Amino acid sequence: MNPEAVAVVVPAHNEEILLPRALAALAAAARHPALADLRVMTVVAADACVDDTAKVADAAGASVLQLGSQNPGKARAAAAQHALAALGTPASATWIASTDADSTVPPDWLAFQLDQARAGWDAVVGTVTVTRWPPVPQLADRHHEHYYASRPAYGALWRHPHVHGANLGVAAEAYQEVGGFPALPVGEDEALVSALERNGHRVLRTPDCPVETSSRLRPRAVNGFGDHLARLAAEESAMH
Repeated sequence: MNPEAVAVVVPAHNEEILLPRALAALAAAARHPALADLRVMTVVAADACVDDTAKVADAAGASVLQLGSQNPGKARAAAAQHALAALGTPASATWIASTDADSTVPPDWLAFQLDQARAGWDAVVGTVTVTRWPPVPQLADRHHEHYYASRPAYGALWRHPHVHGANLGVAAEAYQEVGGFPALPVGEDEALVSALERNGHRVLRTPDCPVETSSRLRPRAVNGFGDHLARLAAEESAMH
């Protein structure tokens, strides 16, 4: 694939507090020298928001799509569809990068994904990290024990089992071939990756270039990463 444009999709539900940091990080990633000749469009799907998420996104220069479904799958899909239509580039030359409003991508995030696209990968499935932990004893250790359980020893290649909408990239052509993000209230990212793998697309699962995400224990998305942390925190509290 020879990318000409990048569509960045960010679903957001009442994220006026954390969204500015997320968009600032995305803007920095879009300014990477490797993207100098590419068009980059960031779309925030402000989904069922009752705060200033849409205003914050607009002020940061993102394209804003206002929805009322409170459904991450629908929001992510709508943002991708909007960006692809607005960019107008062929699907064969367009890359879709997905992250979350409570997450912060590294400066080389888009450059890294596009390098993999040029190398022939149809999708890049990344990992997430947490640097700001809530004051729950042993929570970080419990999380690391679960999250990295399948990682091989001695630095061997780790084809990790995780899927995060906060760190996901896919070629638009492959994305459209499998029907895009399904309209699911949870797990739309996992469903997309499963469809790509079932249909023979080349999916790179890599721990390189992780995205920092929120450790809040009352997350916006149900049964997502935040609920995983909340369950671990509850288990740890019950043990003490």
